[in-house]
Amino acid sequence: MGSLPEGPFETVMRNVIWALIVVIALLSTAGASDDPFIGKWILDPQHSSYPAGNPPKRMVIEMEPATRGIRYHSDTTYANGHTTHTEYTADYDGRQVLVWGTYGLMLPVSLKRIDSHTVIASYFKSFQVVATSRRVVSRDGRRMTITTTSKDRSGRKVTTIGIYGRKMRRA
Repeated sequence: MGSLPEGPFETVMRNVIWALIVVIALLSTAGASDDPFIGKWILDPQHSSYPAGNPPKRMVIEMEPATRGIRYHSDTTYANGHTTHTEYTADYDGRQVLVWGTYGLMLPVSLKRIDSHTVIASYFKSFQVVATSRRVVSRDGRRMTITTTSKDRSGRKVTTIGIYGRKMRRA
């Protein structure tokens, strides 16, 4: 059997629905392109500060736009040659989301935007915050500083400072 004949009303309604779909799609990505965190970031180990132990030799963070937040991917190589991969998708609404890593599920994270260039990432264990990262992108958008505060195995406060440069796209 064939389809029913289409009248002028159905044609107009179909066009209106398609127009609404396009507008909604454009609006949902409009704010994401203005997010200074979006892009590929490369760790500058010489200007970063990590406690003694096994600091990263190389780390690449890539953040892509998501509905009201980001899709985060990172790949890290440590001085001992060990590598890790981490990823999650989170909105800037403070809700916890699952984080997947090289060896499976990791600590959940929540993101909260403080201002256009500052985001706080909180990491949870048993519903308690166990680490906090303050991510700040410079006004020129070329540098990101991530200051993370947590506790070591003995309960002492530990602060790491990662300095990242934006990898610019070639024209």
